[in-house]
Amino acid sequence: MSAEPDNDASPDQVNLPERPRRGGSIVLILLVAFGLVAVAIALMTIGRAQAQPYILGLLSLLATVGLFNLFAFAAGIVRFADRATDDPVMNAIADHALDGLAVTDPRGHVVYANAAYLGMTGAATAQEARPVERVFIGNPDVSEAVFRLLKAAREGKRQQEEVRITAAEGGQGRWLRMRVRPLGQTKRHARYAVWSIADITRDRERQEDVFQELQHAIEYLDHAPCGFFSVNPEGNLVYVNATLANWLDYDLAEIGSGGLKLADVVSGDGASLLSSIVAVPGEVRTEVFDIDLKMRGGKTMPARLYHKLAFGADGKPGSSRTLVISRARDERSDPERAAEVRFMRFFDHTPMAIATVDRGGAVVRANARYAKLAQSVSGDVAAAKSIFRTVSQRDRHLLIAAINQAAEGQADIPPVEVMLEGAKERFGQFFVTAVDEDERETEAAIVYLLETTERRALENQINQSQKMEMVGQLAGGIAHDFNNVLSAIMMANDFLLNAHKPTDPSFQDIMQIKQNATRAATLVRQLLAFSRRQTLRPQVLDLGDALSDLTMLLRRLIGEKVKLDLAHGRDLWPVKVDVSQFEQVIVNLAVNARDAMPDGGKLAVRTGNMPADEVAHGAYKGMPVADYVRIEISDTGTGIPAEIREKIFEPFFSTKEVGKGTGLGLSTVYGIIKQTGGFIYVDSELGKGTSFQIFLPRHHVVPEVQAEPQAVNGAAKEPTAAEPKPRADLTGQGTILLVEDEEGLRALNARGLRSRGYSVIEASNGIEAMEALEECNGELDLVVSDVVMPEMDGPTLLKVMREKNPEIKIIFVSGYAEDAFEKSLPENQQFAFLPKPFTLSQLVAAVKETMAPQ
Repeated sequence: MSAEPDNDASPDQVNLPERPRRGGSIVLILLVAFGLVAVAIALMTIGRAQAQPYILGLLSLLATVGLFNLFAFAAGIVRFADRATDDPVMNAIADHALDGLAVTDPRGHVVYANAAYLGMTGAATAQEARPVERVFIGNPDVSEAVFRLLKAAREGKRQQEEVRITAAEGGQGRWLRMRVRPLGQTKRHARYAVWSIADITRDRERQEDVFQELQHAIEYLDHAPCGFFSVNPEGNLVYVNATLANWLDYDLAEIGSGGLKLADVVSGDGASLLSSIVAVPGEVRTEVFDIDLKMRGGKTMPARLYHKLAFGADGKPGSSRTLVISRARDERSDPERAAEVRFMRFFDHTPMAIATVDRGGAVVRANARYAKLAQSVSGDVAAAKSIFRTVSQRDRHLLIAAINQAAEGQADIPPVEVMLEGAKERFGQFFVTAVDEDERETEAAIVYLLETTERRALENQINQSQKMEMVGQLAGGIAHDFNNVLSAIMMANDFLLNAHKPTDPSFQDIMQIKQNATRAATLVRQLLAFSRRQTLRPQVLDLGDALSDLTMLLRRLIGEKVKLDLAHGRDLWPVKVDVSQFEQVIVNLAVNARDAMPDGGKLAVRTGNMPADEVAHGAYKGMPVADYVRIEISDTGTGIPAEIREKIFEPFFSTKEVGKGTGLGLSTVYGIIKQTGGFIYVDSELGKGTSFQIFLPRHHVVPEVQAEPQAVNGAAKEPTAAEPKPRADLTGQGTILLVEDEEGLRALNARGLRSRGYSVIEASNGIEAMEALEECNGELDLVVSDVVMPEMDGPTLLKVMREKNPEIKIIFVSGYAEDAFEKSLPENQQFAFLPKPFTLSQLVAAVKETMAPQ
């Protein structure tokens, strides 16, 4: 513990480094100890009674001294000595530092300053030391920086400023770096601020010299007779000299501001050629490329590039340094160089990838198109240096065999089409040719690579379309034959129902036959829908209203586990569709979505207009640009695997268990949409659901003028709902010519018509029908004819009959759709149509309606 006298120092007084420091002494302690022991021994020798007053006096003296020491310690006059604070080595470092150091208290007074600070601030003694703000109070160039430093000091933060001090007239200015920071982290120390001032004039002068030298170097480089640029690993131009900017017709300031990439100034695939350099870690490579540079206006300039690229220890490339020599003059001055330039331009700009390889498949030389294709396939620059790495492992042996044949000098090597390497399915065709025998030591073959991915995709689409068309024709033919069989079954079933009463034991069996026949007719209609040969009755429809009417039915179909979300677009355009067939499309898609969500999910049905401009920018292959109404039906189900996505519209293709699906649902949807003139696309991902998008062409409504109905007795008669609907009278009279090549079906139809009171003349084909027409002298009321018949079909029969009797009436019956033969009929011909299969009541109803007077 040491005591310091109070010298009545003012707050501005500085603790001088020369102030003497008190240190403890072991000798003094020993002397005091020996003195106390000697006094104790002396008092013991004189006797206890005589020594008692002296002992009390000594204790009183020691107590008084101890009490005064306690008061001095409390007042701060006496303190315990801090060896760390009084360390002479640390104090000497601070006192003799080159930078000026000062410590200020919370009121801004200097409590410590070293010699360098006194010298920089012009203080002769420690008592004259001033804080920073008072030193530079009259200098306007420094005042703002000092203000920021003071603010940081008050807030206990760190701050640094560099300022220039203007000297007096004739003197040289100085640069100072001023810093401020808290004295320590504790609350007490944080109230004190440590200031440091460093003279950085010489450092600034060195920076100015370096900057001037750099300016001269840039000026020399900018006006060099050749171009120069640098590219970072991301492909951005970080520097271009003025010569190259002038050649490319770019503003140098614009290039310096960033945003210009290597691909912007290199024509074609040249950028891929520059990025195809492969080196070991730490190596510096220089490659020479003859490519075309691209000017701002789109013109090209032949150039030779000396491209220097350094690789780091991790093998990653750094920024490049590239020297550019224009070869535009060579085309005019030197014929040999001009020929070389033309060849290199042809070599690099050919649309086919070209490379020379050795026996091991290593690429010796390659054009820009090969470099780009190889990098896009393999994704690795190093892997692109081996031509075998661009080919899938499955087909790699084919290319190896072709290159080995070329290395042996074999000619006429057949092209090899293989799958390319990569995550996506891509294909390429390799053409391999041998090189001259003298060059086979370094180069074994020349390989030409042409990517055929798009061509194969187009071929697959054409094949798929042709397959669907062939399957459609087959399905239509099968449906036609089935319709003839079903017509006979349903007609005979009607005769049995008429002959049996509901109380007969066999009546239920006959009804079962009718139900199964009707079910079979539904399946045949689905086949016709897929083959687009069914008869449609289109009408102008508002999709929003149609889907709203289906809401209750859809909710019952999908069940309680599936949530139905129906959202209509505003102001939907009208479409012209067959209502029943459109409902079948929505129902089939909803049922499929329900089956794909066994644990529940969400079924969303959304509609909206799709203008032509959106179609033009969309990725809908095969759909002409026009206005459409879009219906999107999406679910959150299991999704459709990619390998079967292209087969879902094929008939009889089903992923369901045997007995749980006919495989005609989506094929029916496809056929109905196509026959309506629309388009359907599917987008699906496993585990994330499926989305069907249907596009129906917009129907432009033509306003029609309709006559107002005449009122009877001033008011139109409205049918009341309470009136019972009378049973239709299907009996009639007249002569009917029945033309049908199926003998059994013809006999049943004739029998049914005769049972309703008609006279029937039968004919098995068109020729027999014309003979029958002549025998009866044209006295016919109606002709019921099949469409597809041997020797003379239905349309030809109609044409010949109308020539003899223009007023003759005819009903065509067919297992095909009305549209299938309507184009073969003469224009403006009137006829009725009854699609097979039909019941007896449907036949006689069509006959009576057609024979009714118009």
